[in-house]
Amino acid sequence: MLNDNAALPPLQGYKIIDLTRVLAGPLCTQVLGDYGADVIKIEPPSGDQSRTSGPPYCDDSSAMYYGLNRNKRSAVLDLKQADQRLMLENLLPGATVLIHNFKPGTMEKWGFGYEDLKQKFPKLIMASISGFGADGPLGGTPGYDGSAGAWAGVIASNGDDSGPMRIGLSVVDVSAGLHAAIGVLLAIKAMERDGVGQHLDISLYDCGLALLHPHGSNWLHGNSGTPRSGNQHPTFTPMGIYETADKPIYLAVSTDLNFRKFCRIMGLSALLESEKYSTSEGRLAHRGELVDIVARALKAESAEIIVGKLNQADIPAGVVLPPSEALEHPHAFHRNMNVQLDGQRFVGLPIKLSRTPGGILRTPPEKNQHFDEIFAQNL
Repeated sequence: MLNDNAALPPLQGYKIIDLTRVLAGPLCTQVLGDYGADVIKIEPPSGDQSRTSGPPYCDDSSAMYYGLNRNKRSAVLDLKQADQRLMLENLLPGATVLIHNFKPGTMEKWGFGYEDLKQKFPKLIMASISGFGADGPLGGTPGYDGSAGAWAGVIASNGDDSGPMRIGLSVVDVSAGLHAAIGVLLAIKAMERDGVGQHLDISLYDCGLALLHPHGSNWLHGNSGTPRSGNQHPTFTPMGIYETADKPIYLAVSTDLNFRKFCRIMGLSALLESEKYSTSEGRLAHRGELVDIVARALKAESAEIIVGKLNQADIPAGVVLPPSEALEHPHAFHRNMNVQLDGQRFVGLPIKLSRTPGGILRTPPEKNQHFDEIFAQNL
């Protein structure tokens, strides 16, 4: 039996050649590196674009770069030069995955299209992340989180009656990075079973459409649009953000049982005598007046005290914390989600494996920091 304390991380021994930059691609490869993969980050002479995506900065690179590039080694290659492309090709015999997020057609122009590579490296997995894929009506269109989210309905799903509003987090990029990581793992499993690699086509657009819950299902299965509801949930009431005497909270009352419990805790038992609030459909139909009643009642409460009472009754609710407070909360430390290495702090690993855990073993590399060790056997 394996000694649990000595068990290797699950991706130990897999080599990932990472040509990605900015967000979705680097997030994917960071996830793989967190769980043991040897991620070789190949940067252009100017470096990953995100190195200058500040302020704020940490050392010589932006905080954005630091959040996406731990557990990697860095080497610089100018892939516009033929001799530098040959150096990249010399890394591929020992690689499991080659991942990039260049505009469609770029890798083919350099002789690194999948159809070219699979002849030489039949087990190689190639993952391509793009805005909209290579073909189709939007194929080849430059893609960033916001523009892909606009086309995919993500931005239009957020906001209120005054109009759509961009989401404060790069949810489309993050979704694409996580879907790419899942895709790589699926392709590795298939390669080990069948002995051949394959090409992964990941687009921000597709991943944005996949985020449309319940909006997508409401349209596809109910032929019904989902109106923008601002800080309220489009289906359940009362579910949304409410002000208290000190801090805002998020309240989630989605069942008739929890509504009855909520009313009793809040001293609103009189609402239970009205048939219009007795069902989810009724509460939605009378949302405006119900939200006003709940808002007035919560305004007299302390956020942490009322959230504690609601949680004790198994009613989901939370104090709305800014990232600065969320990351410093005692539970974030308890869950190892605020971790430190070599004087730098990082958001921790959300996937917690009991026998083969991942970890943060390398801080984000300086540009070209590991060139000599990476190419020692190929120069």
